[in-house]
Amino acid sequence: MNSKIDNIRNFAIIAHIDHGKSTIADRIIHHCGGLSEREMKAQVLDSMDIERERGITIKAQTVQLNYKAKDGKSYLLNIIDTPGHVDFSYEVSRSLYACEGSILIVDTTQGVEAQTLANVYQALDIDHEIIPILNKIDLPASNLEKTKKQIEDVIGIDTEQAVACSGKTGEGIRDILEQIVKKLPPPKGNLDGNLKCLLVDSWYDTYLGVVILVRVINGKIRKNMKIKMLSTQQDYIVEKVGVFTPKPRDINELNTGEIGFITTGIKVLSETKVGDTICESSKAEVEPLPGFKPSKPVVFCGLFPVDSSEYQKLKDGLAKLQLNDSSFSFEAESSSALGLGFRCGFLGLLHLEIITERLEREFDVNLLTTTPGVVYKINLNDGDIIHLQNPSSLPDPTFIKFIEEPWIKATIITPDQYLGSIIKLCQEKRGIQINLSYSGNRAVIIYELPLNEVVFDFNDKIKSMTSGYASFDYEIIEYKEGDLVKLGILVNSEPVDALAMMIHKDFAQKTGREVCEKLKDLIPRHNFMIPIQAAIGGKIIARETIKGFKKDVLTKIHGGGATDRKRKLLEKQKKGKARSKQFGRVEIPQEAFIGVLKISKEK
Repeated sequence: MNSKIDNIRNFAIIAHIDHGKSTIADRIIHHCGGLSEREMKAQVLDSMDIERERGITIKAQTVQLNYKAKDGKSYLLNIIDTPGHVDFSYEVSRSLYACEGSILIVDTTQGVEAQTLANVYQALDIDHEIIPILNKIDLPASNLEKTKKQIEDVIGIDTEQAVACSGKTGEGIRDILEQIVKKLPPPKGNLDGNLKCLLVDSWYDTYLGVVILVRVINGKIRKNMKIKMLSTQQDYIVEKVGVFTPKPRDINELNTGEIGFITTGIKVLSETKVGDTICESSKAEVEPLPGFKPSKPVVFCGLFPVDSSEYQKLKDGLAKLQLNDSSFSFEAESSSALGLGFRCGFLGLLHLEIITERLEREFDVNLLTTTPGVVYKINLNDGDIIHLQNPSSLPDPTFIKFIEEPWIKATIITPDQYLGSIIKLCQEKRGIQINLSYSGNRAVIIYELPLNEVVFDFNDKIKSMTSGYASFDYEIIEYKEGDLVKLGILVNSEPVDALAMMIHKDFAQKTGREVCEKLKDLIPRHNFMIPIQAAIGGKIIARETIKGFKKDVLTKIHGGGATDRKRKLLEKQKKGKARSKQFGRVEIPQEAFIGVLKISKEK
């Protein structure tokens, strides 16, 4: 075995949101001299403005560092700093595959939370060695013993060797590095074997084209080598090989067990499939790696420009964002109420929020988003199955055998005084309780829930009910048949497609009534009466009426009594009203759409 491989350690940093992953990565980089004192800044690895502003990690980032251990040996460390938010768990799973071990950071003031669990289980599934790190010991609220007990009770990891540290002050960082070189296994692989690489990630760079992050499993990858991607069977020539230290640094070759980047002159991101196997063109008979399941968007919504002249700007913005984020998809759609726009798919609500914020900020487009929804499977009578993203394109109910909706398995960890209200919320959302266990005074609840009930505001509600102490994580499990209907909204007898929504039968009437009441307040009065109706198929389930303005046509006539002349004027006005109702288009202001979306969120 090559001694060089023995001195490599590849590890991921995993934790719940805000437990200090990026800060500890900063301290490790600083300790190993990756950047000088002058170049250091907080959260070095969070490169996007939006990541720095919100203080969250969205993209997993890698760094290669040299560390001289206490025993005098030099080690090569490859760190991957992963996101903590549930929407980006796909980034985490990819990162874990490229490593042999993980360091698990737990905030000693908060304890074990839902995302901590989800990420640890992902790491344990692929046989990772895990080192528990107890962070934020400099805070007065830190409780080491309680946190250790929680890690042992809830996750089942021995905390005998857990390292106490503070990402803020840098205390304990040297101990973490020593544990990494002692405890984590070196990569396996054969330096003299045929080239085999895992494609971990890829992104678009304005100067270099597509940059590909690879983990070398066997052999070595050199400049000017001819390589083949197994999934597309395309050949390319390696133009550049490099590592991040955190700054990109060009080198001549990457050896077995190392993580680095290559560029091959690829211009479009779709040619690089994440999880693909890369090998040498002349020796392409290698066994492909298992790869990853492609990420599927789970939440869909329509994005429309407020000003229709910004349509092209929005289209260009979406195309540019997709260059660096292959997990997000979009296709053009048009709506009679909102004009031309796009139907976009996201991994979750935070992902949706971040993409819309980046469009508004980086491309200066004013956006209107329709109600977020999930993908339904429509089983037709003739045996066909349609995947429905937009409720307005639901086929006629007579052709539908049944509708299936996606369900999730949700893990909620909460202090036990809030347990009752959380269970009540889950029951209201049609949840099925699977398990309830305790660790100290915290309950771990596992529920199965329909995704469309969770999509809007479930996380916000849990946070507000529990003063922010509960945490929530989910994974999609399966599709189940549901009693779902399409709730349509008609304004002046015209269906408004942008307000159509799929909803469970039991909630349809209440929601229909709320939407009609809200629209009545938000649509301005016209010269004619406007009926607003909520309907399921051909059946009206709720109605409100906006009264028309009435012009007093009798002011010119003096004298009392119901004369023929007065009657004629009133008849004439009535005819005019009927005609204007027939031809009058109701202007629905933008606020009305936003107001209705808010109802759905408050519901």
